Amino acid sequence: MALLLTPAFSQQQGPGSAKTLTLQESIKYALEHNESIKKASYDELFSKYQINEVRSAGLPQVDVKGSAIRTLEKSMIALPADFNPEGTGPLIKPMGTDNTIQAGLSVSQLLFSKSYFVGLKAAKSAEDLYRIRKEMTTEDVIYNVGSAYYQVLQTKEQFNSINANLDKLNQLEKILTLQYKNDLVKKVDVNRIKVSKINLQNQKENLEAGYVQQLNVLKFFMGMPLEEQLTLGASADNVLLEEHPNLTSNIETATERAQFKILNKQKELKALEIENIRAGYYPSLAAFGNYNYQSQYDGQMIGNSGAMWFPNSQVGLQLNIPVFDGLRKAAQVQQRQLELKKLDLDIQQYNRNTQVELSNALSQLGNSQNNIAAQQRNVALAQEVYDTTNKLYKEALAPLSDLLNAETALREALTNLNNEKLKYQIAQLNYLKAKGNLESLTK
Repeated sequence: MALLLTPAFSQQQGPGSAKTLTLQESIKYALEHNESIKKASYDELFSKYQINEVRSAGLPQVDVKGSAIRTLEKSMIALPADFNPEGTGPLIKPMGTDNTIQAGLSVSQLLFSKSYFVGLKAAKSAEDLYRIRKEMTTEDVIYNVGSAYYQVLQTKEQFNSINANLDKLNQLEKILTLQYKNDLVKKVDVNRIKVSKINLQNQKENLEAGYVQQLNVLKFFMGMPLEEQLTLGASADNVLLEEHPNLTSNIETATERAQFKILNKQKELKALEIENIRAGYYPSLAAFGNYNYQSQYDGQMIGNSGAMWFPNSQVGLQLNIPVFDGLRKAAQVQQRQLELKKLDLDIQQYNRNTQVELSNALSQLGNSQNNIAAQQRNVALAQEVYDTTNKLYKEALAPLSDLLNAETALREALTNLNNEKLKYQIAQLNYLKAKGNLESLTK
């Protein structure tokens, strides 16, 4: 059942046909358009590129290098007097040539590094962390959309109540106006009805303003443009869960919640950090190879026909054995171990917090169920009082003040019932959140 708006209210929604969405459709729309979920998707993709970056260190590294050096002032070397043909002392000669040009290819390949394999494992675990963070973002969006949807839906139900009361007051105003013209009632009775009608119309206008604000909040969480029209394709009754949770069920830890998974994944990453630091005690081995062409000559740098090129190449192994680092790694391990203990405490705190959330949600569900039943009985009694008072008033057996009081009591009873339904729906959201089952609202 879509929400019917007053003319002034519908004008605020802008031109064009409105989207009519159920709760499930609103959540699915949010999962496709919400900016936070899109950012979480980018983070998840970012983690895949991080894995490629870490993996690249274990693949061959190939570089083509070249250099051209023009020596402006050469270093001098003193040779023994034996090399001086004049025999007058040491022979002073400049070192090197005017120009040095080199071009070549270098290749290196990591053969063994424990840190590399641990780092690759950590990168894959980080990918899981980003994926779980996206799940947590999705849970938050579903909760926010559900909460905002229920708020708008309950405002819609209040419109129905106010419109029904306005209809009653309009009819009563017509009857009293006719009776006043025939001198059957006093003018003050007509004015009382007008005052009640104006108060109710003011309440409706305030509700319309609040509705626009609530609808904008819902659109924000959905990622929907504010200028786009939206109506709700449900009533306050048919969005409730079909299967109510067993209020006597045992309180348990919700291991399916993304937050719980994140804490455990952070603990796993912290353990890998410790393993990676300790891997620094292991030796590493790499192979390398170089092939170069080099030329050294005097004279002009470009276009020198006398320049000659000579090849040179090397292959080898490079072994690195850590000996002593001043106990730096030991201090790093001790720091990470303390952080690991803090994560254990975070998990314990999370378990207790989840138990509190679940217990409170179950308590609120049970309390709301009882309150809804009580308010439904209250509405029935208020309706009966109003109908009886209205009948007595028409028979001139009850004063107008009794009728207005009965109308006010009925309106308050309907509002209270409306509020209890909202509390029950929010309690359901909290229950699903505590259990880690918010995604069931998309099905």
